[in-house]
Amino acid sequence: MPLAVGTDAPAFTAKDTKGNTVSLSDFAGKTVVLYFYPKDDTPGCTKQACSFRDAQSQYQSKDIVILGVSADDEVSHQAFTQKYDLNFPLLADTDKSLITAFDVDGGGYAKRVTYVIDPNGKITHVDTSVNTTTHASDVLAALGL
Repeated sequence: MPLAVGTDAPAFTAKDTKGNTVSLSDFAGKTVVLYFYPKDDTPGCTKQACSFRDAQSQYQSKDIVILGVSADDEVSHQAFTQKYDLNFPLLADTDKSLITAFDVDGGGYAKRVTYVIDPNGKITHVDTSVNTTTHASDVLAALGL
């Protein structure tokens, strides 16, 4: 069962698409959309990632950071990012520590769950019924934007 609204988001550190170390604390003072997805370059995951890519300017204008997370490694994330011109970081959770911490284990892969984390590190929104095609706009609507 995913973490509840009002819960402190678990602290994490992971490698991003470019091999940089990324921590939740890097985004203190910003809203973070942390979305978990099963696998790079599959039909639903591609639609979901492209919905965030296409809405990136709306997110940036509100100072909201988008981070995608799956159990795929950096090489897979790099290929996925290049193929679809993704304009936000993907985090490689090969040891599934984030998947476990955020309670989205789908049995070897991440369940499709999105968390919105406020500037103070609290979870303010959880989406467990994701429409992959409209997800980015659905999250903006849930935030009242």
